[in-house]
Amino acid sequence: MPPATATPKSDVTQDAPARSDRRARRRQETISEILDIARHVMTTEGVNGLSLAEVARRLGVQPPSLYKYFPSLMAIYDALFLDGQRENLEAMRAGMEGADSGLDALIAGLEASGRWCLANRAVAELLFWRPVPSFRPSAEAFAVSSEMVELQRGVLADAVAQGQLGPGANDESAIYLVSTIIVGVLSQAFANEPDLPWGEGRFTPMFATLMRLLPAAFPPGGATKD
Repeated sequence: MPPATATPKSDVTQDAPARSDRRARRRQETISEILDIARHVMTTEGVNGLSLAEVARRLGVQPPSLYKYFPSLMAIYDALFLDGQRENLEAMRAGMEGADSGLDALIAGLEASGRWCLANRAVAELLFWRPVPSFRPSAEAFAVSSEMVELQRGVLADAVAQGQLGPGANDESAIYLVSTIIVGVLSQAFANEPDLPWGEGRFTPMFATLMRLLPAAFPPGGATKD
């Protein structure tokens, strides 16, 4: 009987990274599946209706198996928050690209954000409302939200530079007002017309009109606040 042939050491060395890559890919695929299931649960059961037990049941595993991927339910919420913020920011940037700079870009970007929110209602609620009082996003997840605010602040500055808005629009109060307008419109749409796309119904068509009132709040030529 001939002696067993040993696997060359170089082949073992080459196989190790491949196996590691496959494991990493399978892990990422499972994480993505868990988050997809979590989104679906939140959509059908409400954001606060998400539970590890229900995610595990739909994934076909026991709840303790999820801890290999997420240490807690709050960690799943945090991952959803981070992904949602990134998607919303990308939608807003894409909306601004085809618009004239200044007020038009701000309106177009926020309308694109509104369309994303209506198409992803459960995640949008997690981002902009407080459906889970005990949830606090991590610093990493919240950093994307800050980036979105800075994007809006930059577009408001463009509107001021072009004389569309007065210098008061460079103040933090302008950000608060813009946020109140878009979230107010979405709140009404979510509560009364959740299945209608952006631009249909009673509420979302009013957004552009409300934004055109900004020059009344920050009149061009107004004095800069001390």
